[in-house]
Amino acid sequence: MDRIYFLSKKALTPITIMVIPHENLKSFNLKIPLFGILLFLLLFAVGAIQTCRLVVNGLRYPSLMEKVDVYTQTFSEWNSTLAALKQTERDFRRIFSLNSRDNVLDAIDTSYSGDIAIENLMEEVQKNVKRVDEIKDYLRIQKDLYLATPKGYPVEGKISSSYGKRTSPFSGGRVLHSGIDISATPGTPIQTTANGVVSYSGWNPYSGYLVVIEHGCGFSTAYAHNKSNPVKIGQKVKRGDIISYVGSSGRSTGAHVHYEVWEKGKRVNPNKFFEGRS
Repeated sequence: MDRIYFLSKKALTPITIMVIPHENLKSFNLKIPLFGILLFLLLFAVGAIQTCRLVVNGLRYPSLMEKVDVYTQTFSEWNSTLAALKQTERDFRRIFSLNSRDNVLDAIDTSYSGDIAIENLMEEVQKNVKRVDEIKDYLRIQKDLYLATPKGYPVEGKISSSYGKRTSPFSGGRVLHSGIDISATPGTPIQTTANGVVSYSGWNPYSGYLVVIEHGCGFSTAYAHNKSNPVKIGQKVKRGDIISYVGSSGRSTGAHVHYEVWEKGKRVNPNKFFEGRS
């Protein structure tokens, strides 16, 4: 208790500060308790520390102009995105303005789009991106289907035997001719009618040198009685690539290519895949 009393007495003991003005004014004395001076010094120290902290934080974060630059750049990026989306929309309109389905699909490039509020702008961009992505996914599927669908003739020549029932040149009976025969000069290049992968390239006693290509989307084609097959099993080919040459190998009565189209595991009439037919 004596120590507390002693400290309290010391803290309340006044300290006299004499103030002497420079002019001819009367000097005066200030009596301030020691406790008041210590409290003033403590508050001054706390204020100085807080001021230094604010200064350090102010130097750590970007200035207002830097923030404005960041926001300006962000808005510029969003506007560029919207401009790209509008350009993509114009591209789609141009593509779809073509006269035929084939022209539209040929033109598709599958490798390829008021309110300033950032939330509304982001929402608008997301909606447009989603819509464009859906269109691109649809077009990509349609493009794959288009590339996998047989189109045109595998070789230029005369159709010597059509698809359907016919009299066999070997047995004389009525049999189903499962493809078409196209007569051409021996050695004439034979081209694949769709993109795909070679699933067979070799010799068959009935078909001679035979090439079979899997195109995907349920389609496959066969090319028989060839002179030779330059392609190998597993080789990727594109529509128009040379896969063999016209010959008369196997059971054949002359130089021609026997061309078959399979759709979902069944032979179909190749005639519907020729130019001018759908």
